[in-house]
Amino acid sequence: MLFYNTQAHAYVVLEVKTTTFKPEFVGQLGAYVVAVDHILKTERDEKTIGILVCKDKDNVLARYSLDSSSQPLGVSSFELSKLIPENFKSSLPTVEEIENELKLK
Repeated sequence: MLFYNTQAHAYVVLEVKTTTFKPEFVGQLGAYVVAVDHILKTERDEKTIGILVCKDKDNVLARYSLDSSSQPLGVSSFELSKLIPENFKSSLPTVEEIENELKLK
């Protein structure tokens, strides 16, 4: 996803992965950031920011992977169950139920 932060005057590339962090994700995101800098960014804009959100991550591996990049990138993780309000949880299938259903198709 591509956003523009009007206060920072910078493009923000947001990539969401539904899997555990892998070092190669940093390279992929870095390529997107460089592409935005070359194609969309103007002289008035600050450097494009890349944000990677994964299902989970090893903090040491993520840090080492980010240190290898010269781009302004960040990695975060999410826990799907924390994103769903309590009153909706009983009406939604679990992650396991969704995964099992997808495996059948």
